[in-house]
Amino acid sequence: MYRYDSHDQTLVNERVDQFRDQMERYLAGRISEAEFLPLRVQNGLYIQRYAPMLRIAIPYGMLASHQLRKLGEIAARYDRGYGHFTTRTNLQLNWPKLEDVPDMLAELASVQMHAIQTSGNDIRNTTTDQFSGVAKDEEVDPRPWCELIRQWSTFHPEFAYLPRKFKIAVSGAAADRAAIQVHDVGLRLWRDHDGEVRVRVLAGGGLGRTPMIGEVVREDLPWQHLLTYLEALVRVYNQFGRRDNKFKARIKILVKALGVDEFRRRVEEEWAHLKDGPQTLTAGAVEAVADHFVEPPRRDVPAEAIEAYESLRNDNRAFARFVTNNVTDHKVAGYKAVTLSLKRRGHSPGDVTSEQMAAIADLADDFGYGELRVTHEQNLVLTDVPVDRIEELWQRLEALGIANPTVGTLADLICCPGGDYCALANAKSIPVAQSIQERFEDLDFLYDLGPLELNISGCMNACGHHHVGHIGILGVDKKGEEWYQISLGGAQGDETSLGKILGPSFSREKVPDVIDTLLQVYVGQRSDGETFLDTYRRIGLKPFKERVYA
Repeated sequence: MYRYDSHDQTLVNERVDQFRDQMERYLAGRISEAEFLPLRVQNGLYIQRYAPMLRIAIPYGMLASHQLRKLGEIAARYDRGYGHFTTRTNLQLNWPKLEDVPDMLAELASVQMHAIQTSGNDIRNTTTDQFSGVAKDEEVDPRPWCELIRQWSTFHPEFAYLPRKFKIAVSGAAADRAAIQVHDVGLRLWRDHDGEVRVRVLAGGGLGRTPMIGEVVREDLPWQHLLTYLEALVRVYNQFGRRDNKFKARIKILVKALGVDEFRRRVEEEWAHLKDGPQTLTAGAVEAVADHFVEPPRRDVPAEAIEAYESLRNDNRAFARFVTNNVTDHKVAGYKAVTLSLKRRGHSPGDVTSEQMAAIADLADDFGYGELRVTHEQNLVLTDVPVDRIEELWQRLEALGIANPTVGTLADLICCPGGDYCALANAKSIPVAQSIQERFEDLDFLYDLGPLELNISGCMNACGHHHVGHIGILGVDKKGEEWYQISLGGAQGDETSLGKILGPSFSREKVPDVIDTLLQVYVGQRSDGETFLDTYRRIGLKPFKERVYA
């Protein structure tokens, strides 16, 4: 993974010193609340419903074991002993004291981490496929390109105050696991017949109050021009994006208002001034970054060990369930990627304690060459586990309570913190998630349902990505009371779609019953081999709606 050089470390250290001075002046009353706000948000510091919240950047979801240990130490020392992994692969601490935040940032800097640009109207943390570098269907490893984007976008003076926040996702595999179609900019890396990297550029995607699917702006961009083209695209947004209404300030509104053809024309016109300029990438520059993402020293796994692993799957039902749902194929024979579920009954999805962080860091050292990935689905991944050690890993995960064999099922739901923490939320999300997990915990039932994505957001900001859940749940305010709107048919990936609202909203206590009814319709209507999404797309919304509101 990428390691800071002296310039990176100096920049991060200086930012910590700057913010320490800003915090001291604010607490002393020499900086007003209005003056302090843009300073704190560019350092990841929010003021939530009950307390401050610090959002820590995990660039493109990659974590070293010593960094995870440090996050656990910070959570134990300065917070309440746990953290929350988000859908943008960041970590949020929900209870820090304002006066402690500079010390927390200094601790992060000591392990090459920061909270810069995790909030504010700037270019946020770039995300990618959690299996990048090891996926069997990968054409281009997106991690070096994500790092180039990170270096280009961090502290970019022209883009420090954009009309609104700006999010980029990158995919380099045959299957999109980065949700590039619902980002401000989505990048699809591929190779032409000569093996050269090319980039498909999408813009104008996003969820929130006005969900939209991104449109293709450039179909075939040579890799050398990635940064100059992004520069041109963000310049157009910065110049023409609306600043008079924050609900209409995202790039998706600009692309829709102009039309993709006119938006493309303006980007190309701006790019003409930048193309082949100083930011044009060279092979040397790309190789220098790519050299940080080296293959680990994997040992050869003998054929008999692979056979023993397959035999164990056949003989041990519990182990087989874990492998089927939590273990993913690897580009190297004898290795797998293993997903650690952070979805436990009675806990908020994505939460992990300080003790668990330390234990998982040990697992990364023992089973994963000291590296982990954070997923869009709020789980963690060990990407390089030899098959002759997966049983041992499974047993240790069981002891930690994070071996739930439910990845990709209804129980693997996505959930934002909602009204339990967020001042923007209309309703609580966590109790709804917990009630659904309690209602549908039978593994045989979950497996019979097949792949099913349920996403919950506490408000229209859609941090839980409810629009692209097969089943989406949105918290709404109804005359001061918390109610929940259900949508169906959303999906991310190669066949991205936005869910359609089922009908009038429901009280919290009725949500599990509504989900149960929806599942009954699916089970009753599905054909052989159909998933929930397949059945919905075949029969449409009407049968579900008629049954729920009967």
